[in-house]
Amino acid sequence: MSGFLQGMWLIVVLDLRQRVRGVAWYVLLGVFVLLVTAVTALVVVATNAWDTGGGGVFSTVVFFVLLLGTLVSPALSGNAINGEREAGTLATTQVTLVTTAQLVVGKWLAAWMTALAFLAASVPFLVFGVVLGQVEASTIAVSLLVLAIEVGVIAAIGVGLSGVLTRPLFSVVVTYLVVAALSIGTVIAFALGGFAMQSPTTHTYIRVDYDRLDEDGTVPEGEEVPCLPPEVSESRTPRFDYVWGVLAANPYVVVADAAPGAFDEHGSPRDLFGWIAVGVRQAQHAPELETVYDECTEWREYGAYGYTGDVDYETTQEIYDRSVPSWFVGLAIHVLLGAGALAWAWRRTEVPARRLAAGSRIA
Repeated sequence: MSGFLQGMWLIVVLDLRQRVRGVAWYVLLGVFVLLVTAVTALVVVATNAWDTGGGGVFSTVVFFVLLLGTLVSPALSGNAINGEREAGTLATTQVTLVTTAQLVVGKWLAAWMTALAFLAASVPFLVFGVVLGQVEASTIAVSLLVLAIEVGVIAAIGVGLSGVLTRPLFSVVVTYLVVAALSIGTVIAFALGGFAMQSPTTHTYIRVDYDRLDEDGTVPEGEEVPCLPPEVSESRTPRFDYVWGVLAANPYVVVADAAPGAFDEHGSPRDLFGWIAVGVRQAQHAPELETVYDECTEWREYGAYGYTGDVDYETTQEIYDRSVPSWFVGLAIHVLLGAGALAWAWRRTEVPARRLAAGSRIA
């Protein structure tokens, strides 16, 4: 086992040294810090975080790091293996004592560590959000852990595809397409699927006949509340409850749903994690297909001015609590996808090769 770790770590060190050798890497980190600074400042002003707490700042920075990870990681990992094959250095490595498994895993770890550098660069901004208050320790730990795993999955997909596909540019593009399918494609599929699967709804409205009331707007003495015949209207409503499971594979939903929900005294989420999680969990519940509004009954029970007491409505926290979490399903899908890509790359990169694509460079 120690021999495997030594060979793997050798690949990690060599790959990291190659990545940080140029100036472009440091420029990229500098641009990232500037962007996070601007985003943090805008969020503080927009949410009045000095008074409301740093939950919105912390969750926004976490999502921004995930966004940059989905944009940068494919470019850093999508040519990890086939890039060396094209440069003629892969065969040189494969004739050493380094095994194919050490090579693939080492490339993945190097790409993962490179992506985690953005998370490390955002630590001061995350700490700033925590200092502002109202960010629970469980939210910090869980969200950062899941974020790190998601970034690692993206790196695994990129490295895996770089071992499966022969052309570096093609593997980078395919990696971007996979990430786009998980991030944007799931939202599009959710929206289109919900609108495609519509159900008929019936709305019944029973109105008071105001023409038969007294001039002062009251019911004539000794008579019942005059009512008009029920007005029935029909429409169709989307059924997002049929397709909400598609969103479980979205990396942003996974991070948001995994973070423990934080709510204020009114039952509203304190951060962006909570709003996204509530939106996804609310989609689980079927819409009401038959609604009845009886104005006459309200007049009989509460008088001409209707109900003046407190309205009994379900808060977002109650919706959150009575719904089913889905983050572990999406996380499992992502981990299996990344592991499968690495296993496929190991199979395709193993030497001696049984078959090579036409035009593939060996040395």
